Amino acid sequence: MSGNASQWNRRSILKAGAAGLAAFGPGLQLFGASASAAAKLVVQYDWLMSNGQIGDVAAVANGYFTEAGLEVEFSPGGPNAATVPPVVSGAAQLGQFSESPQLYAARASGVPIKIIACGYRTGPYALTSKPEKPIRSVADLKGMRIGTQPTARFAIDAMLAKNKIDPSEVTIVNVGFDKAPLVRGDVDAIGGWITNTQALSVVGDDRIDLLLSELGLASYADVYFATDSAIESNSEILAKFIGAVAKGWGWVHANPEQAVDKLVAAYPEIDAGWEKKTIPLVLKLSFDDNTKKDGWGTFDPASIESQIALLDQIGQYPNGRPKAEDVYTTEILELSAAERPKLGAPAS
Repeated sequence: MSGNASQWNRRSILKAGAAGLAAFGPGLQLFGASASAAAKLVVQYDWLMSNGQIGDVAAVANGYFTEAGLEVEFSPGGPNAATVPPVVSGAAQLGQFSESPQLYAARASGVPIKIIACGYRTGPYALTSKPEKPIRSVADLKGMRIGTQPTARFAIDAMLAKNKIDPSEVTIVNVGFDKAPLVRGDVDAIGGWITNTQALSVVGDDRIDLLLSELGLASYADVYFATDSAIESNSEILAKFIGAVAKGWGWVHANPEQAVDKLVAAYPEIDAGWEKKTIPLVLKLSFDDNTKKDGWGTFDPASIESQIALLDQIGQYPNGRPKAEDVYTTEILELSAAERPKLGAPAS
């Protein structure tokens, strides 16, 4: 997924807060399918289809959804799209957030949704700096001018809090998503998604990209979620979806360049050359020692608890933090365990 405004933007969450839920109405039929027909699912994504969904696209191209008895439609997001309302209303049966904090904020606002799987083991938001004034570790942060998007400011605040750095010791500058402020020298580092390699290329091949997770801020990305009622009533269908997507990601792991070709065939606006340069990084974000042990899509409940606690510490939940057990379920992962490949990060 490329760097864009939806990654840390809670606008769609707040639109579907507790007060707004009444508009959707209870008791909607979420999965319409007869016993002999394929179950129909609409997946609402947070942003446009890109490398963060390459495994999903492979699942379509390779027929994995059909094999699972599913008829799946992707509904891409965008700058003016809302991710939560279609899922809560039943217009979509599940969704995908760019980052896990979006779901925590939604739950804190009273939206009855839970994480069912996580595509990326870590959020791809990173600080990019230049060799003349590099940020290679926490020790390099003090005195730096950090450019970040207003919607990502809380992530910087959380990272500073995690490392016990007084916010007054860094200068935060509001920027957009292009890298010109760093190139011009207006800032010493700039935030954005590390997978947006084409945009980052203007900084130079000698740039330093440091993930916020490498600075102590844990998060998950490409987070699949569904409503409490869908999880309760249609867990097996949700598990079939996650199992098919997992098979897609397993195929991408084994066939990265061919997977890019399938992605570009489905979405011709995507640049194949840049994506083939980026796919090793995408796989590194998607697979690690934990996925080798527990399968693609896994997440750690203890990490979710610590993420919520840190965000609560910096004041992200004025009406009270959500309980960790209310923001996730492991049921769908358990039901799809046999289909989810156990693979680690590909060799460099």
